[in-house]
Amino acid sequence: MGPLLTLTVHKALQSATARVECSLDLDRTKTTVEVDSTGWIWQGRHYPFMENCKDRTIYYWDGESFQGVSRYSNSLIKLVPTEWGAPTFEIDGIKMLPTATVSPYADAQRKVNLIQPQGKVILDTCGGLGYFAAWCLQGQARQVISYEKNPDVIWLRSLNPWSPAVADNFSLTNADIAEQIAALPNESVDAILHDPPRFGIAGELYSQNFYNHLARVIRRKGKLFHYTGTPNRLTSGRDVPNEVATRLRQAGFVAELNGDGVLAVKK
Repeated sequence: MGPLLTLTVHKALQSATARVECSLDLDRTKTTVEVDSTGWIWQGRHYPFMENCKDRTIYYWDGESFQGVSRYSNSLIKLVPTEWGAPTFEIDGIKMLPTATVSPYADAQRKVNLIQPQGKVILDTCGGLGYFAAWCLQGQARQVISYEKNPDVIWLRSLNPWSPAVADNFSLTNADIAEQIAALPNESVDAILHDPPRFGIAGELYSQNFYNHLARVIRRKGKLFHYTGTPNRLTSGRDVPNEVATRLRQAGFVAELNGDGVLAVKK
């Protein structure tokens, strides 16, 4: 993976006189970079200073110049830096992971801990940047089966040093779990992590039919964490977390609200 730049790192490079220690992988590691009047040298290669480096943008080297990590197909998908190092991502300007008071990576750790991944086969329904999967693997899950519908999000993952690489015990499928769930065998997973887009975008992933399938594929006593966010029911007119908990109970789970989601256990 080549160097990644943010506005903060680029300013540090420009203000250095001879060399500077900085991170070129979004604070995963530190490295020492030699600087001259036109740019900087890293791993034997000279990179030019950027003419226009913007805030809230991560840049990657495409072989000729630095480009923002974003794509536009049906929506604008963008990797966005955070003060925590681990980036979030946005779809049409809507932030997809919490960053206001906690790192999105640390937030994923808390939620993964709820399902106790060690030794388990885990279904990760909406993979996103893969932070759930990363913590499942660190937590010694036996296998992680992950789905991500949007190919542009998978491309973001390929440039994000915080996203896990596919391995023998980790599969990532570019497919819609709403369509794929029916093909998964009965009682084939030990735990489920479900982090869907908001209800207005992907209502099918909040449906009773989908929850019935989740209950079918998870083994008895298996744990499920369902991220719902904390939408304001006074403005939205809906109480999504309690609606989710009610449908999960109807599907055969014992469910209760937990933080910004619902924690459920298959009866």
